[in-house]
Amino acid sequence: MSGSDVSETPIQVTDGEQSGGTTRSRIWSIAVPIVAVGAGFLIVSGASTAQGTDLRAERRTELTDLIAARQVQLSARTDAVAGLRSDVTRLSQQGNISDAAASKKLEAQAGMSAVKGPGLTVELNDAPRSVQSALPAGVEPDDVVVHQQDVQGVVNALWSGGAQAMRIMDQRVISTSAVRCVGNTLILQGRVYSPPFRISAIGNQKAMQKALAASPEVAAYRTWVDAVGLGYREIPEKSLTLPGYTGSVKLLEARRAP
Repeated sequence: MSGSDVSETPIQVTDGEQSGGTTRSRIWSIAVPIVAVGAGFLIVSGASTAQGTDLRAERRTELTDLIAARQVQLSARTDAVAGLRSDVTRLSQQGNISDAAASKKLEAQAGMSAVKGPGLTVELNDAPRSVQSALPAGVEPDDVVVHQQDVQGVVNALWSGGAQAMRIMDQRVISTSAVRCVGNTLILQGRVYSPPFRISAIGNQKAMQKALAASPEVAAYRTWVDAVGLGYREIPEKSLTLPGYTGSVKLLEARRAP
């Protein structure tokens, strides 16, 4: 067969082939509208969910609102803490003031602060040297000098007479102060003094003088005043100023040695 002999033969479509094409056309004509409707539905749903806004922008807005709310809470709590701190400071200051007042009161009661007021001074002295050089019959040298029990007797009487504060020589003493004598010298809180010994007390003068008159120890001393000339004077004081006690307030207890 040569190229010139080729002839075009028309293609004939049978009835079966025509019916298959028609079926496929109908399927596409139905499917396309369904897909289009579904796509439109998804688009509408997305738009409805976003409500016409950017979802990321909405989340940022919500976070900003949350931070603002937390800042308001933090500010309120900060103010509350500041108020509590102020209350603590105020109460602490009140406590310090109260403690300071109580401490000052205790210092006065313990004799740690200076005191001023009317009072009484008692002076004790050895007998004159003329008496000491020529003792009367039956009189011993110890009888013409002031002893520890004499000073202690006056101190105890003044305390019992209501003395509010006391000084021996130039030192403030308290109820637990120890009085020591060696010969005719007085040892008080590490210092040594020679007669005359002066004991001054602030308080009711008449009450203290009454207590001195009622004291057996003072009465015994005063018998030797008349007998050998020991010195004894009671001096009312319109105003006395006594310094604060500077000695130790620690109490030492005596214990039996093992």
